[in-house]
Amino acid sequence: MLRTDERYLVVGLGKSGGAAAEALLDRGCPVTVYDKKPEAELEPALIKALKEKGAACLFGREPEVPGGFDVVVLSPGVSRELPLVAAEEQAGARVTGELELAWLMGRGCYVAITGTNGKTTTTVLTGEIFKNAGRKTEVVGNVGVAVSSRAGEADEDTWMITEASSFQLDATERFHPVISAILNVTPDHLDRHGTLENYALAKAKIFQRQTGEDHFIVNYDDKEAWKLRVFCKAHVVPFSRREQLSQGCFVKDGRIVIREDCGKETEICPAAELFIPGAHNLENALAASAMAYYAGIAPEVIGETLRSFRGVEHRMELCGQVDGVRFVNDSKGTNPDASIKAVEAVEGNIILIAGGYDKGASYEEFIGAFGGKVKALVLLGKTAPKIRAAAEAAGLKNIIMAADMEECVLRSFREASAGDTVLLSPACASWDMYSCFEERGEHFKACVESLKR
Repeated sequence: MLRTDERYLVVGLGKSGGAAAEALLDRGCPVTVYDKKPEAELEPALIKALKEKGAACLFGREPEVPGGFDVVVLSPGVSRELPLVAAEEQAGARVTGELELAWLMGRGCYVAITGTNGKTTTTVLTGEIFKNAGRKTEVVGNVGVAVSSRAGEADEDTWMITEASSFQLDATERFHPVISAILNVTPDHLDRHGTLENYALAKAKIFQRQTGEDHFIVNYDDKEAWKLRVFCKAHVVPFSRREQLSQGCFVKDGRIVIREDCGKETEICPAAELFIPGAHNLENALAASAMAYYAGIAPEVIGETLRSFRGVEHRMELCGQVDGVRFVNDSKGTNPDASIKAVEAVEGNIILIAGGYDKGASYEEFIGAFGGKVKALVLLGKTAPKIRAAAEAAGLKNIIMAADMEECVLRSFREASAGDTVLLSPACASWDMYSCFEERGEHFKACVESLKR
């Protein structure tokens, strides 16, 4: 349960931090909010609401003396190593995150989904299955809806379908989903976690409080994800698009099936009937099917949702066609592995727009996955020279350096012929030029629209 007599410091006023602060204030908790930005650079409506609810505000300045708080609540983008946070922790404060806070506030049944790639698509798809089954459902977390903004309204019958990032999970201790899932683990956020092992262990915190009565859904085909099962006390349910399993969710004779421990097999639907294309989306569908099945949802409902689900914005989103050239927005491809999957999903020639903020990834495997499909590589952002070096080392000749998204779209269109695809799949975060991948994707779509005029 959330204690309302403790003093809270919320660090970082992004979407999650702002929602956490408001939720705490609504419950009568004493709250101080801190952001390194000055007040003029923050969202005016949020600041007005926080002040009206009684929050003490520290903008652009830290508390003069550490030790004035019982609990420090971190926004997902805030590192525990921040000197302010470290000082408060040393002075005796507990450090937690918005996801943990939401768990303490509400009473819903949590289905939590993490992984390097596919989280948003799988979370939204799972939410659609639950809604179509008539369940009271909230789709929250890293999808863009702060968990704490919905947790207070949840009851025992509410299913909280939650996308959880490694940053969110790293700050949890008591968070307890009844169903958890790890879709895959590939190198990402190494600038924050340091090593792949640390990153994987942060993901594994998704099941740390689960028991034998709960279910853990995990990708059998992904070696880093699969080996985490040894730490899990929940009932492990593997899924695979490559292997027929003795138990779990897999493809048999072209059909998605679930086989229980007792050997009972249940068909969901033919894999070819999935509306969203690509091998990665088949994996997402397998994971969503397993989660829904073990939540007691009828296979007919699961199958019908898989046939009708149209995907999510900024993930392989067809956003226009000009003179026979298709434009696909995959701005959510924020690491090399995600962008490899995007390239693999496109049929025909590609003009690929990539680059952005460097999270410490390498790009040799990314370039190696082009398979002759990429006619031109158009680069922007801080990682452009790093990606260019990897591309040149692999023998790629047609590399274009661009200053901004407008130039990327124009140069890509000039390189393309009818039947080609201009694909924005950056393989990088957006933070060097944009506040988030959504803003980057919207800018790409606006540039595409300008070509039509």
